Amino acid sequence: MSLLDRPREVMRRDRVFDFMMPDPLEAGRVDTRHGPILYLEDVTVSFDGFRALDALTLYIDVGELRCIIGPNGAGKSTMMDVITGRIRPDQGQAWLGQRLDLLRMQETDISRAGIGRKFQKPTVFPEHRVVENLELAMAGPRGVWSTLRQHLDGESRDRIDSVLTEIGLQSAGHSRAGQLSHGQKQWLEIGMLLMQNPQVLLVDEPVAGMTHQEMDRTGELLQRLAGRHSVVVVEHDMDFVRSIARTVTVLHQGSVLAEGSMDAVQADPRVVEVYLGE
Repeated sequence: MSLLDRPREVMRRDRVFDFMMPDPLEAGRVDTRHGPILYLEDVTVSFDGFRALDALTLYIDVGELRCIIGPNGAGKSTMMDVITGRIRPDQGQAWLGQRLDLLRMQETDISRAGIGRKFQKPTVFPEHRVVENLELAMAGPRGVWSTLRQHLDGESRDRIDSVLTEIGLQSAGHSRAGQLSHGQKQWLEIGMLLMQNPQVLLVDEPVAGMTHQEMDRTGELLQRLAGRHSVVVVEHDMDFVRSIARTVTVLHQGSVLAEGSMDAVQADPRVVEVYLGE
């Protein structure tokens, strides 16, 4: 059954992505002329008296590749929830560029403004082809219904081909997404985010469950994306972090414990005690 014949499946409430909503914000509004593309200042989030984030301050530059590490409960997921609008902090600031106050925006608006998030478990449409997954994710003022009814123009096809090449799935473009390996599904979801032309990519544990070969290819992909996008990677696999790290931020008890090169972080006795020593 083709994509056009399955609108009810695509429109299931648990399968509707932010990118399917109409009238997206233009990412070009993001002003980075005078500072970082993303910054959090003194962000605090409490749950029943427990501080998941404790005056967290973090700055991400344009085109930067940043790795975020830390023990379980350090606040990594909560940090990404704040950035994407899933959680409102008790206090602090969160900005995309110098003009977009993330704390005043809804999740869908944040996504349209240029922040894409990939969760640990890949979320794709398994019954549809890889190219159809990318088509649905394409940025633009099209809702899902117009996307399903509209033939792709040459520019759109070129865009899909370019992303297929970027994520290394050229030969799998007409395969069902559900037939892909775990690693390929992760790359497809990254590709779906790339179709939206994000300025910031938040990538949560991208190599969990991957083979060593898939991990190497994922590292190469994320390093290629850096520069054109700001890439924030949350990961527990230290071998993988060492292979891609430029700047590493260590979170502990909801705030920044250390930050710098991987060598500097590894040599920090506080980091060794609370995390690397494990």
